[in-house]
Amino acid sequence: MTNQDENAHRLDTEQSNPRSDGLDRLDTEAMLRVINSEDRSVPEAVASAIPDIAAIVERAGDAIRAGGHLHYFGAGTSGRLGVLDASEMPPTFGVTSDLVQGHIAGGDVAIRHPVEGAEDSLDAGRRAVEDAGVTSDDVVVALSASGGAPYCIGVLERARELGAFTGAIVCNADTPLHDVADRSVTVRVGPEVLTGSTRLKAGTAQKLVLNMISTGAMVRVGFTYGNLMVGLTPTNTKLRDRARRLVRTITGLDDPESVLEACGWDVRTACIAVSRGLAPEAAAAHLSACDGSLRRALE
Repeated sequence: MTNQDENAHRLDTEQSNPRSDGLDRLDTEAMLRVINSEDRSVPEAVASAIPDIAAIVERAGDAIRAGGHLHYFGAGTSGRLGVLDASEMPPTFGVTSDLVQGHIAGGDVAIRHPVEGAEDSLDAGRRAVEDAGVTSDDVVVALSASGGAPYCIGVLERARELGAFTGAIVCNADTPLHDVADRSVTVRVGPEVLTGSTRLKAGTAQKLVLNMISTGAMVRVGFTYGNLMVGLTPTNTKLRDRARRLVRTITGLDDPESVLEACGWDVRTACIAVSRGLAPEAAAAHLSACDGSLRRALE
């Protein structure tokens, strides 16, 4: 029996929730109201962890600005959530797919199918960090609802040895990951509606924290203009329409179609071309000189 097994019965997330006792005897609406009531407590739990989340956001922003990367590692639901958040960065902010990376114990097959025992190997976590090419320029965040997945412990141990800044997102207090992370985000969501099913409140909490980390880091780096997603990649009709609205909103140009086409549908370049009266190539060069920040380019 591992230490994780021995300590599992003490974890908040493994306790039986008295508010969902007799769940199978409730009618459907009553059952869903219990689930919804429990879910409402999650944002409040996340709010209490904002100072720790902010510390990771600042370090992630600094790392990205300096040419580093943000890595998420996790097993099961936690790993899938990291992959999900990372995969949204290129279309949302127009960044390369390696800037924010999600890694799941057991490899990509584990995104769709459970891989038994994948989270139980400390050595697998260490190897995953090496396979990802983590360096001292990067930020590495491990996600584990229990806070004790050996895979995640191995991830953070190896990442620290390589000089990376390390963070953890957990849903229990005083866990092994607290001992190996430079900064821990603890979101105590309490017992689940289904005892031990941490894909529920714990998973929701982790996704909310990931939203904050990735969005906050991108805002800090300059990939937004106010609350506008000016780095988006307009790969479909909906996003091209959004690109037109963005250029129209920022520059006041009624019909931005031609300038967007000339600028390769890059919203930031188009805004600079219109506002500064520059040719597309010069506008792109100016944006690059401002490290991709439209705010700086237009000031």
